[in-house]
Amino acid sequence: MSDAVIVGAVRTPVGRRKGSLAGVHPVDLSAHVLRALAERTGIAPADVDDVVWGCVSQVGEQSWNVARNAVLAAGWPESVPGTTLDRQCGSSQQALHFAAATVLSGQADLVVAGGVESMTRVPMGASVAGGMPFSDQLRERYRGVEGFADDEPLPFNQGVGAELIAARWRFSRSQLDEFALASHEKAAAAQDAGAFDAELAPVALADGGKFTADEGIRRDTSLEKLGELKTPFRADGVVTAGSASQISDGAAALAVTTSEWASRHGLRPLARVHTAVVAADDPVTMLTAPIPATAKALRRAGLGIEEIGVYEVNEAFAPVPLAWLAETEADPERLNPRGGAIALGHPLGASGARIMTTMLQHMRDNGIRYGLQTMCEGGGMANATIVELL
Repeated sequence: MSDAVIVGAVRTPVGRRKGSLAGVHPVDLSAHVLRALAERTGIAPADVDDVVWGCVSQVGEQSWNVARNAVLAAGWPESVPGTTLDRQCGSSQQALHFAAATVLSGQADLVVAGGVESMTRVPMGASVAGGMPFSDQLRERYRGVEGFADDEPLPFNQGVGAELIAARWRFSRSQLDEFALASHEKAAAAQDAGAFDAELAPVALADGGKFTADEGIRRDTSLEKLGELKTPFRADGVVTAGSASQISDGAAALAVTTSEWASRHGLRPLARVHTAVVAADDPVTMLTAPIPATAKALRRAGLGIEEIGVYEVNEAFAPVPLAWLAETEADPERLNPRGGAIALGHPLGASGARIMTTMLQHMRDNGIRYGLQTMCEGGGMANATIVELL
């Protein structure tokens, strides 16, 4: 029986907004990880049947099919196609799912999945300019629902959703701040130990230097400093910028094929894509879908949560992984062991592939058989992926 395996995973260091990657065009950022993926795996770019690329703000420099433009900028053969998709924050995780399904179905032998987001150069929400994505019929369906602000141009608000989750699960401000601090501490420890080194493709900069390490980690933060931050979404709220993911720039790429094709071409699989699902939940609270997505993935995989050795739940806001922990009763020690988006950043279209790259490296370093990744997405959706180390 055929399977889908990941034979390579690489990412850029994640840059802060207006940070080290601010001068790099998102097409070139994407091209950089494509080249690095080919160099590290030994795949021949001419063998790539498709490049499936996640990107949320597909406007300006990220418009006109950034995937195809990246292929050409990378110097890959003109015969290599590319397509760009948007499943909000889970875009490049969805790209992995599509890549796995494509090779499993026999429609392709080798697909590169990944994504990019330069939130410095193409600000979040830029694609909304000049149009309204929420129609009158959509507004009417949710008018009067708690958390839905019908008098606002964009009435679905992730920050408000995070506050709704915090209220529903009764998370205090101190709990969220403690979770945020732990994210920075875990990421700093991993960086100091060189745990990220093998997955990173340093980026050459215009000034002749190289960008070599994630720059969102705040080593000087503390509960006292986090406690001084304002709550922007609700006056009596508990969520702050400190307990939310960082606005970031970055790209990541994964090479996906079958075990048979990998064997014939001398490639060593890292992991098998064991189970891949997508789920949806309330779009107003918006951020709870990782819970049903996880249940769906475990059910289809025939696995229990205790059999998963590491969980990566995207830290869009601290209440999201905390609610996930409360509902799944998973081991908190296995959650985001090298930090998450609160510390490392969240370049929207790249985050799914970035997280998978980091999780695979952690699994290899620690001999972990099963890993599960899930992340909340705009519109109340979530992807969940279980991979098995090979």
